[in-house]
Amino acid sequence: MGRPLDDAGLDTIFRTARTYNGYTDQPVTQADIQRIYDLLKMGPTAANQQSARFVWLLSQESKDKLADLATASNPDKIRKAPATVIIAMDLAFNEQLSWLFPHVSDAKNWFADDAMRHANAFRNSTLQGGYLLIAARALGFDTGPMSGFDNAKVDEAFFGDQPNLKSNFIATLGHGDPSTIFGRLPRPEFDQFNRIA
Repeated sequence: MGRPLDDAGLDTIFRTARTYNGYTDQPVTQADIQRIYDLLKMGPTAANQQSARFVWLLSQESKDKLADLATASNPDKIRKAPATVIIAMDLAFNEQLSWLFPHVSDAKNWFADDAMRHANAFRNSTLQGGYLLIAARALGFDTGPMSGFDNAKVDEAFFGDQPNLKSNFIATLGHGDPSTIFGRLPRPEFDQFNRIA
């Protein structure tokens, strides 16, 4: 059985954590990325699909390439962030199930239907993107998730030779600059969006 986090841990991950629009100059390293990934991969996915694929952009060239495909205020955020990550989904994730889910010999065939496979890839890669945000916060980083970009162009630019990979969303990453956050937006009370049956 797990132990509850203390208030400081809950604040770091949820209560005082914020979406950042800008960062300090402190870099994000390959070692930092590895630590984040080594945490996020432990989050549960259906049949251990691990359907997310991550492209971590550290070079200015790669960030500029992505920024050119983003919209509104996102290009500037991407260019200036120490790191940006593309969270993608592998529509052929079931090809990996023989070793990811080995105790069921025909798990690959559970997802033979294209529509079902797409729905699972999208759902579970989104979950893994959420784990990424939590893992990054738990390790002392700040994030700025976003969806304002041209998915088809990003797929062509970053996954042109892998047509089974499709972008889901993106996130900037670094040590947040407090001057770039907005005021805390409303959060609904339990009774507004919940019911117990």
